[in-house]
Amino acid sequence: MSVRVRFAPSPTGYLHIGGARTALYSYLFARGHGGKYILRIEDTDLERSKREFEEVQIEDLNWLGITHDEGPDVGGDFGPYRQSERTQMYIDIAWQLVKEGKAYPCFLTSTELEELAAKAESEKIAPHTYHTKYRDLDPTEAKKKIDAGEEYVIRFKNPGKTWTFKDLVRGEVTFPVDMVGDWVIIRSNGMPVYNYCCVIDDWKMEMTHVMRAEEHLNNTCRQLMLYEALGAKVPEFAHVSLLVGEDRQKLSKRHGATSVKQYRDENYLPDAINNYLCLLGWSHPEEKDIFDVRALGETFSMNRFSKSPALYDIQKLNFFNSHYLRALTGNDLVTHIEKSIHASSPFHKQTAQWKTTCCELIKEKIQLASEANTFMPLFFEKTPSEADDQLKEALAWETTPAIREYLKSELSKATGEYLSVDTVNAWMDHIKKELKIKGKPLFMGTRAVLTGQCHGPDLQILVSLTPIELLRQRV
Repeated sequence: MSVRVRFAPSPTGYLHIGGARTALYSYLFARGHGGKYILRIEDTDLERSKREFEEVQIEDLNWLGITHDEGPDVGGDFGPYRQSERTQMYIDIAWQLVKEGKAYPCFLTSTELEELAAKAESEKIAPHTYHTKYRDLDPTEAKKKIDAGEEYVIRFKNPGKTWTFKDLVRGEVTFPVDMVGDWVIIRSNGMPVYNYCCVIDDWKMEMTHVMRAEEHLNNTCRQLMLYEALGAKVPEFAHVSLLVGEDRQKLSKRHGATSVKQYRDENYLPDAINNYLCLLGWSHPEEKDIFDVRALGETFSMNRFSKSPALYDIQKLNFFNSHYLRALTGNDLVTHIEKSIHASSPFHKQTAQWKTTCCELIKEKIQLASEANTFMPLFFEKTPSEADDQLKEALAWETTPAIREYLKSELSKATGEYLSVDTVNAWMDHIKKELKIKGKPLFMGTRAVLTGQCHGPDLQILVSLTPIELLRQRV
């Protein structure tokens, strides 16, 4: 049987960056083994699930290039791909399990459950110890209660044994016999629970592998029970490491941006995000940090996964983004940066060649496209920034007034809208040879006069992109 792997998000919010990593791993594994990558929407939480979240999640995945072979928007042979559209199947199978004596209707009320929980706490035992009151109720009596309108759930009968499986990341995992009790598979509102319907779906959709976060590891205990009861083949599981913040706690909003939509809105490069995410729990066999994720193929293997929590470092992500940004050229570079330049900036009114030269100039100095805005005053404002102590010092050097007077004279004779790089180079040579100013006083002094800053991108190109009239105002 060919490899079939799924990513199954809940549309209760935006796609979490950790979810994107799981989707990426599933996608890479499927592609590397010539298999299918499936998107399934787990929307049984009727109150919180929203179609608009589903749509944004799909947009985010497509933006990352993680495209699915089957799913709610593209169809396939194993649909429907929304759990809310498969509810009757879950209910029918649950009642079949009841008929086979593997599940039962439970009529415990909320009050009774609270009392049993309190009793269990006082006796220092697991609450599920007392959830078996209706386990062996005669089916005829159960039907009478249901017909009378009594509220109930359907519980799965724990066979009462130890469960062991081999995880592709963590090795052999064993769950103790008393880890869970008779667990609910159908809620009182008629909706299935996660651990029940995901097993039904993975079975019916013929999934061969399930890749998911470590936090789902304990869910596997209940799911193994159900696979056995259904006589279904158990897929191979791979529970990847947890993503944590700098405080070593599970990654959450307190650590900063956690949704893919936020990074998309902030104009990060998807290749940078994919490259970084790929390394959060997996390592390249050649120990590479920078690589084309989509070209991994069979190189992406399970034996490269780490069990240890993966530290999510936004600064490292920004480093990856800067690498991929610098690799952009021409129209691709301009298109990317232009999206982040403030709408009111004169940048948008410049010629295509000016924009290209400008973006090539500043891309070496930024990690994110949005940082390009900090350089715009250099090209369009008389006073690009407030004078700091270093600038004041450079302007006060005894050599700087001579530089200023020379540049003022040359600018007064300049024609056209912009200078050429050759002209700026000629001016620098004159200052060096004729005014006898060299080294730091030459380069920093000239920059201080012409740009109002002591540091920045290549001076000659920068000046050639600045209107002559603005340069006259500065000197």
